[in-house]
This record gives sequence, C-alpha cells and structure tokens, in this order.
Amino acid sequence: MKRSEINRLIINAISFFESMNFSLPPWAYWSVDTWKERKDHCAEIFDNQLGWDLTDFGLGNFSASGLLLFTLRNGNPKKGLKSYAEKIMVVEENQLTPMHFHWSKMEDIINRGGGNLMIQLYASTDKEELSSQDFELSLDGISRICGPGEVVVLHPGESITLNQGLYHSFYGEPGKGKILVGEVSAVNDDHSDNRFLEKMGRFPEIEEDEAIAYLLSKDYVNVN
Repeated sequence: MKRSEINRLIINAISFFESMNFSLPPWAYWSVDTWKERKDHCAEIFDNQLGWDLTDFGLGNFSASGLLLFTLRNGNPKKGLKSYAEKIMVVEENQLTPMHFHWSKMEDIINRGGGNLMIQLYASTDKEELSSQDFELSLDGISRICGPGEVVVLHPGESITLNQGLYHSFYGEPGKGKILVGEVSAVNDDHSDNRFLEKMGRFPEIEEDEAIAYLLSKDYVNVN
C-alpha cells in the first residue's frame, strides 16, 4: 500500500469516528516529531502495539479486502498484568476481512453503530479446516445453534462472542453504510495468533510516496 493511501484512510477514519461521537486518546493525533519528543514515556504503547493499524491482507485491494483499526488497550504477558484488549474498527460496505480464527484469543465483536455487520462462521476441524458440523455461539448472552457457513447479521448495538478456533469472516452489508465495530478480547497478538484459512499477510508492505501523517503501530520502530 502507498503511504498516501494510508494517510487518506486514517484521515477519513478520524472524520467517521467524530461523526459517531467516538473519541480517541490524544496521542492518536500526534505527529512523528511529537512521538520522538515523548517516546521515553510511551513504552506501553510501543510494547503492546497500541494505536493505528490497517491491512489489505497482502491482496492489494484495500476497498475489497481490508480493515482499518485502532487498538485502544492491550496487554503483554511479558511486560505487565493486563489480560485484556480493546479495538475500534471501520468496516466498509462489502469490504471483506477474510476467513480466520485465533488459537489463543477469545473476543466479542460489537456493532457500535452505522450499518449492519455480516459475519460468516464455521467451526474448525482438528486439522484446522472448515467443519461441516453445527456449533453453538452466544449473541449478547443468548445462545444459538448455527450451521456451517451461516451468516449472522449484527445490527447496531448487537454483539457476538467468538471462541478460539471459530472461523469467521465479516463485511458491511451493501446499502447500509460503513460500520463502527468494536472488539473486546483477551490479549491480542496479531503476529502469531491469526490462522487464516488461505495464506495471506497481516501487515502491509508500504511504499513511502509521501510523509507519514499518522504513525501505524508497525511504524514505531522509526521512533523507538
């Protein structure tokens, strides 16, 4: 992805968060120079990979397969006692996050507002393939039996609990607008806890065609 595209996407996300009355911490807007000035006080942000993040999953078409998110809080088993994480995400209409599960992380996905979030679900087999078996899940504390490949619709205010090993992909319902999506989970590790059904990348390769407007979490090596 080009840095110019990343800058534009984050600027658009900030406008969307503001329109949804969702506030980010002050450091979400820091310049690179400000990060360099204050880096000695930001160990938790750096170590736990808080902040801006996005990916096109290595597929080269962010609008079709991509996700923009901001990690608000996260633990690190090696450097603290915090055992939970929280993210806020922007999901566009028909923008797919591909099928995957997590070995370690259990999470709740919450539609915080906007359009409808479509989530397709499969249990996994012992060989980490898609299962043909029904499975049970929880929607806002209410249990439900789902069939393999069933699509659950989350309207604003609704949430779903995703256990470890439960395959899921999601996208915004066409014609309903972009969605503010929350995630509350156990500690998040996007470097080693994502099992995609098809092999793909999690972090984008970046072409530096213009200056950085907002640091991604993967950019912290530039200041730390």
